[in-house]
Amino acid sequence: MTAPLRLLAALLVSAGLAAPALAIDPPYQRQMERLAEIMGSLYFLQPLCEPASEDWRQQMAELIALDEPDEDRRQRLAGSFNGGYTAFARFHRQCTPASREALKRLLKEAQLLAREIHTRFAE
Repeated sequence: MTAPLRLLAALLVSAGLAAPALAIDPPYQRQMERLAEIMGSLYFLQPLCEPASEDWRQQMAELIALDEPDEDRRQRLAGSFNGGYTAFARFHRQCTPASREALKRLLKEAQLLAREIHTRFAE
């Protein structure tokens, strides 16, 4: 191997070693993103139908803090939360029977997801 090729190989190897390792999502990431989306939806819907209720934004912040995700995962969780909020904010201006039904179903799904994540993945 010629000197320039050795230098190039050494640079490529050192560049590969210096590159940050890609984070691997935990096995519950998909469920966490769905839970975040639901919590965002609840953050919009619940005050619309039940004033002075749970602060879902605060609950999400606490959940993220407990999970201690890297910045990429934190951004995806926040994006899911915001997406859930936006999805319901587009169509619901006042509490309707459809809003109440969505609220009921979302609360049930959130409970099931939280229980599943805890049961399957909590240490």
